[in-house]
Amino acid sequence: MSPAEGAHRPGHDARTEGVRRGAAFAVTVDGKEVTGHEGETVLGVLWAAGIRTLHVTARTRQPRGFFCGMGVCFDCLVNVDGRHGVRACMELARPGMVIRRQQDAGSFPPRGGGSHA
Repeated sequence: MSPAEGAHRPGHDARTEGVRRGAAFAVTVDGKEVTGHEGETVLGVLWAAGIRTLHVTARTRQPRGFFCGMGVCFDCLVNVDGRHGVRACMELARPGMVIRRQQDAGSFPPRGGGSHA
């Protein structure tokens, strides 16, 4: 396994060594405790923990994750403290936060008036 592949393993902290960070705290992601740091976004915490798939699309069940990192694309949607559809790149992580990767982005009207294709 290359060093780059190892950095993407869940449970591996992918933060750059030697960078000064805010105070460490715990958040819960899909029932597991993960470390975040003051000033990090939810996306930063998830990325550092090796979590790449953040939700799947409702219609085609395609995995989505980090794309733009600035709140434009909506590919990083997660549930935060019971709120559905939160952009992980725009939400600051807080101690005790409960994060869940979304299994469904919501319901969509059928295409062409009848099919759920």
